Amino acid sequence: MDVPLWLALLIVGWLGVKLARPPLWLVAVLLLGGFLIAGSFLGPAVGTAIK
Repeated sequence: MDVPLWLALLIVGWLGVKLARPPLWLVAVLLLGGFLIAGSFLGPAVGTAIK
């Protein structure tokens, strides 16, 4: 069964928020920070570090 990556991330993120109950500001900071880093000059460095 092939599941798209975006769907798997959405499900894992939803379960994480429901089970761990982090504050909403922390979720927003992590999402915004990840988006900004991916678009900056640090994006390729982070991409290679994750791989």
